[in-house]
Amino acid sequence: MVTGPIQQPSVAPPAVRPPAARRPSPPGDLPALARALAVPPGEPRWRERVIVHLAPVRRGFAEHVRITEGPAGLYAEVLAQAPRLHRGVRLLTREHAAIVAALADLQRAVERPGVCAEELRRRTDDLLRALSRHRQRGADLLWQAYQTDLGGET
Repeated sequence: MVTGPIQQPSVAPPAVRPPAARRPSPPGDLPALARALAVPPGEPRWRERVIVHLAPVRRGFAEHVRITEGPAGLYAEVLAQAPRLHRGVRLLTREHAAIVAALADLQRAVERPGVCAEELRRRTDDLLRALSRHRQRGADLLWQAYQTDLGGET
């Protein structure tokens, strides 16, 4: 007979957690990009500063896509563990394409001198929201794959 509270492990056992090197991470330094855009556009080298902070976000997201997609990617591993999550993986993959396009559009807009600062801020805010939603959906997917035990699934 159990007399105390049942202790649940706070994390999944190492055998079912994705390896640290394969876990998706935030792309680049999003707060630095947001701070660069918050500076008044009249400041010297404002656009150059935004471009400098946008580059690591683009590289980081490209790395995220590389780690998650493909035959040896994290999503393939998730589907092997939990085939029921195919729809969620497909949604995240579609979001990758949309976010990559938004990052490229933002890069082009920042490089065009005629685009006003407010337009750049609006685009960046939209992008940051999309990245935040994508990160949450990815975390939810991993939770469902590695923490949810439906029983009978191999």
